[in-house]
Amino acid sequence: MNQMSVQPHGLIGALVPVLIVALVLFIRFRRMGKARPLRLERLWLLPVIYGAFATLMLAAIPPQGRNWSWIALALAVGAGAGWMRGKTMHISVDPETHALDHMQSPAALVFLLVLLLVRTGSRMYLQSAGGGLSHQGAMLLTDVLLAFAMGMLTLQRLEMFLRAKRLLAEVRGGR
Repeated sequence: MNQMSVQPHGLIGALVPVLIVALVLFIRFRRMGKARPLRLERLWLLPVIYGAFATLMLAAIPPQGRNWSWIALALAVGAGAGWMRGKTMHISVDPETHALDHMQSPAALVFLLVLLLVRTGSRMYLQSAGGGLSHQGAMLLTDVLLAFAMGMLTLQRLEMFLRAKRLLAEVRGGR
């Protein structure tokens, strides 16, 4: 009887993240075809806030030895992923008002889905290998994910900033 009560709880625990991800993807898919204002002066905010958060997390329990190389690798891979994701964003400039808009492309949504599948697959692999992670392994995984997200957020916004500035300069020069 005790196993019966555990199974529904395990099923609910597995379904909740899937439902949340499905809801987020649904909302993003609905917004995909709509242009939203792009404010260049605000693109730096999220990477700075997230960078402060990541720095505080790493300073609270600093990684040791070889773990820094894994964090650096994750930062570099995240930066490459962010640059690619930034390139998938459609940016347009109104020729009269010079207002910038951006729209998420289907490729950006597919990119997010692939990242989600890789993350889920990695988590499943780590859970199946040895029955879970040690405290040190969990801390390293957290640090690596922090670094990956930092690289991705920063370079996505940097790519968008540079491209938007170039497009804006082209429109202003074409007058």
